[in-house]
Amino acid sequence: MPVKKILIVDDSPTERHALNELLSKKGYNVVTAESGEEAIVKSKSEMPDLILMDVVMPGMNGYQATRTITREEATKHIPVIMCTSKGQETDKIWGMRQGANDYMVKPIDPEALLQKIAAFS
Repeated sequence: MPVKKILIVDDSPTERHALNELLSKKGYNVVTAESGEEAIVKSKSEMPDLILMDVVMPGMNGYQATRTITREEATKHIPVIMCTSKGQETDKIWGMRQGANDYMVKPIDPEALLQKIAAFS
């Protein structure tokens, strides 16, 4: 199934805007969320084809939100790519254990991100 709708989850307006610009220009339908809690709600209401998940956010972090989304029946089929400043190998391993399909360290390389998204199509 081709990826058409992407949910961007990041508490930084700058990051959300930059990713939104990049993906919208490539023809993707973009939905955004500012928190882990909002990500869970929007993953159910919007049913995106892919989620780009930040980790460090106030309230529920990206690991917790990813774990919830990937374990709930309605949303467990949605792939999650973690996009975070946490670049330690242990962070990556933990992210993958929470159900993430891929892991990228900020600053995000736009071409690498687009290739990863295309790989899910």
